[in-house]
Amino acid sequence: MSKEITISAKDVQEIRNETGLGVMDIKNALEQAGGNKEKALEILKEKAGEKMEKRAGRATGQGKIGAYVHGDGKSACMVEVGCETDFVAKNEYFIAFVKDLTLQIISMKPINIEELLDQDFIKDSKKKISDLLKEIVAKTGENIEIKRFTVYEIANDPITC
Repeated sequence: MSKEITISAKDVQEIRNETGLGVMDIKNALEQAGGNKEKALEILKEKAGEKMEKRAGRATGQGKIGAYVHGDGKSACMVEVGCETDFVAKNEYFIAFVKDLTLQIISMKPINIEELLDQDFIKDSKKKISDLLKEIVAKTGENIEIKRFTVYEIANDPITC
């Protein structure tokens, strides 16, 4: 005889607020995890990774370029993030993701995309940038690709042209 698991609407809503994922996906993950929210989050992360792998081959012809100038005016960065449709390029989650990437890049100055993806997220050290990428893929249902970025810094040496 199997034990019935009660899933509370509060638990579903908390996970939904944190991840932005669909209610049924969250409910299924909670049931699979026996009602344990932490295990459910791990299940959802794993599924997001699987979804990301399935979508990886799709073309990312749309997207956004994000830019950030540091408050001191001496450094700036730009990042290009691709997605499949202009609908997602205008999506609030996608726009927030691009903005978060600019803050991450200007703060941590990674040397390439691989290093960026492996960094702890400056706003939540429990997550890596690769986790954020998986989350945005799961939220939007599209292939999302960090295509390139650059950091600009004022040199102390005077340059003449």
